[in-house]
Amino acid sequence: MRSVILFSGDFGRLPRYDRRKQGGISGDNVDDAPEGVDPNVPNVARMYDYFLDGKDNFAADRAAAEQILKNFPHTKEAARSNRAFLRRAVRHLVDLGARQIVDLGAGLPTQGNTHEIAPEARVVYVDYDAVVCVHGRALLARRDDVDFLQADVREPEALLDRLAGLVDFDRPVAFLMLTVLHFIPDDLAYEVVTKLRDASAPGSHLVISHAVDNAPDTTPQALEVYRKATAALNLRTREDILRFFDGYELAEPGLVHPYDWRTDDPGEPGKGITFGYVGVGRKP
Repeated sequence: MRSVILFSGDFGRLPRYDRRKQGGISGDNVDDAPEGVDPNVPNVARMYDYFLDGKDNFAADRAAAEQILKNFPHTKEAARSNRAFLRRAVRHLVDLGARQIVDLGAGLPTQGNTHEIAPEARVVYVDYDAVVCVHGRALLARRDDVDFLQADVREPEALLDRLAGLVDFDRPVAFLMLTVLHFIPDDLAYEVVTKLRDASAPGSHLVISHAVDNAPDTTPQALEVYRKATAALNLRTREDILRFFDGYELAEPGLVHPYDWRTDDPGEPGKGITFGYVGVGRKP
């Protein structure tokens, strides 16, 4: 699924991303990998890119993604449905007046990035992955209202300290956590969300999408694929996901499947896909 935020490296040592490489990092040329990135280990951000038919993935990522597709053939459609939810949720936030958005686990740049959906807002992308950050910095060059921060969500206090120089926590902030929390174990996930909530001003928002275990016969195979990748899956029940919104007021229609959250186009992808739940909460 989407990128998980893990330990970050030294961005200053990474090579400059060459925009002339129209094919991104696709193919089997592992020499395209930035320093410190092992292209032979499947990466959840690059796997998600593959599910979205992107070009920024290596052979190991594609092989792992194909293993997921064998057990969950609708994963690509689910990824697109999740992306469509992102667009609707961000426009909802902007319509409510949100002008500061922090996209946690932003993933590789693709069509319909948060800052493109919300040009009125200041947007900070956060991810740990070196490839993500190289591409993100190149994409966002010369944008005064957009930043890309390499950080670790599992260390929320350090993350908040670094964000303090980029957003004003005395004003409402919208935190996007799409397909991120199911890559963080229970002993950290709820703590992270609580600290983000406590640090934010009234009127702030939390946007979540989270996978669930709805195929018990095949889920063990999927879990094994991700155990061999850069982050293991931590699937939760609907009630467990709802706990993340403690202290928030859920916007209608509540915690639902992605397609069911304010879809205004019946032709949008994801109808009948139940890979997980999504919701948008507001801190009163």
